[in-house]
Amino acid sequence: MTAITRFEEIEAWKTARQLTNSVYAHTNQAGFNRDFGLRDQIRRASISVMSNIAEGFESRTDVQFINFLGMARASAGEVRAQLYIALDQNYITEEQFKETFAMAETCSRQTARFIKYLETNPRPRRASDNAADYEA
Repeated sequence: MTAITRFEEIEAWKTARQLTNSVYAHTNQAGFNRDFGLRDQIRRASISVMSNIAEGFESRTDVQFINFLGMARASAGEVRAQLYIALDQNYITEEQFKETFAMAETCSRQTARFIKYLETNPRPRRASDNAADYEA
């Protein structure tokens, strides 16, 4: 695995971004956009996937990163559960459900694989800034 220097390079984050865009497109549709509770909750959950991956990457240690990845994975599960509600309420079509559900599953699998990688290749500190000159 090549070194990742920015969270934007993480495949799970890229998938989470696609997932969030899909959720926003669906929740802007008539009907879904008026169910404020579900609309806001599924949006928050999809945003949480992206945000936790980014926040974890920027954290100090892999232990912290793994914790954030776990939260991201849990949020991907939350999106999947809420997609069932959207389908059952006829806010989205079966095709929209399958496509977005698959994105959420892919993101979850990618995140799980990343967690496994970090657990088997531990590093005490992920980033350092030896070249920086800080003044007090």
